[in-house]
Amino acid sequence: MIDLDPTALSLEFGGGAVIGGLIGFAAKKIAKVLAVIVGVQLMIFRYLESQGIITVDWNRLSAGILQTGDHAQHAANNHWVQSLVSTLSIGAGFTGGFLIGFKRG
Repeated sequence: MIDLDPTALSLEFGGGAVIGGLIGFAAKKIAKVLAVIVGVQLMIFRYLESQGIITVDWNRLSAGILQTGDHAQHAANNHWVQSLVSTLSIGAGFTGGFLIGFKRG
């Protein structure tokens, strides 16, 4: 028999939503700052390359970005139903909170 506690699931959902909201808000602020930094850095690289000061291998620079999603592993769990329900409650709360925080940030 599956032992699911609705109170624990709601606490996990709420906690995940609060944490997700905070992380989403912070992620958007950090992403904006990083986008500016990377943009300025790429402009500097292009300028220095056009002046003949440096040589940038753009293919090698972008190769790591294109190959990031190639490796994944899956692990088995004995109590997969309880694990799935617990993960879904935390994940749903976190995802909802993250999206709200990211949108408001």
